[in-house]
Amino acid sequence: MKKILGIFGLLVFVCLITAMMSDRFLTEYNIENLIRRSALFGILSIGAAFVIITGGIDLSIGSMVCLVGCLTPWFLVDYELPVPVVLLLVTLISLSLGLFHGLLITKLRLQPFIVTLCGLLIYRGATRGIVQDQTQGFQGGYKSLRWLSQGKLDLPGTDFGIPIPCLILAGLVVLAVIFLNYTIYGRYMLAIGQNEKAARYSGIATDRITILAYVICGLMSGLGGLLWVLDIGSAQPVDFGSFFELYAIAGAVLGGCSLRGGEGTMIGVVIGAGVMQVLKNTITLVDWLPTTVEYAVIGLVILGGVTIDELVKRYAARRKST
Repeated sequence: MKKILGIFGLLVFVCLITAMMSDRFLTEYNIENLIRRSALFGILSIGAAFVIITGGIDLSIGSMVCLVGCLTPWFLVDYELPVPVVLLLVTLISLSLGLFHGLLITKLRLQPFIVTLCGLLIYRGATRGIVQDQTQGFQGGYKSLRWLSQGKLDLPGTDFGIPIPCLILAGLVVLAVIFLNYTIYGRYMLAIGQNEKAARYSGIATDRITILAYVICGLMSGLGGLLWVLDIGSAQPVDFGSFFELYAIAGAVLGGCSLRGGEGTMIGVVIGAGVMQVLKNTITLVDWLPTTVEYAVIGLVILGGVTIDELVKRYAARRKST
């Protein structure tokens, strides 16, 4: 709870500072857009959080977003496949890639960093090859499908609306909180992250639970890729989803997930994803801040989160020993 309050306080602080420095921050358009983008990155961060909680990492999230984001309009426009069939295909692809990661990591004992780094390269390269490096788009069609990402729930008496991705994220957060905190499988994930060997000796099927974490991450990456391309309307295979894994991981770490594993709250992760987007929005809106420093800010945020996590761990260890 302390971590959640801390990151929420940081979110409020950054919002206040940005509102003071730019009169465009609190406009309805900017707030709606900020909530929409925060929700889309929040979905990716939830997937990353499950993997991080088990002590792993997934660097392929951005490339999976690219794969699903390019294949969805490619299937629909070029091959004219029915929408339900395309949704089923991209879901199966996302689940299969997550399962593939999990099997390589648990059965072949490959390092998660290496497996997912290779995935980062393979999926983007495969996407560029499949679509011949051509931009994929909906050509003005499929408006009902794109409502899933572009739509909003209007609030009575105002021009403001809650973006649909925000409602999707809220549903996912509820499911993730229940799964992680109120099911035995969620508790197993936390146990594996704290001490995998001890978890295995206590009878937990560590391989299956680890695979499940990567499958969930793959599914969230695929859903994120789908919603992103529905929102933007087109995807360039060369850069669509680039560095999204950094935003997802940074959101999870900021939200209280320890890169050592065994810790994390889904509400904190969502707030952490929101902080990342507000920071990005701040760089865009405040004129004297150059947009070129965006990735430097992301790097500093991740470094700060890891440093604080290490200091907290050491402090807790010292208190236990005294």
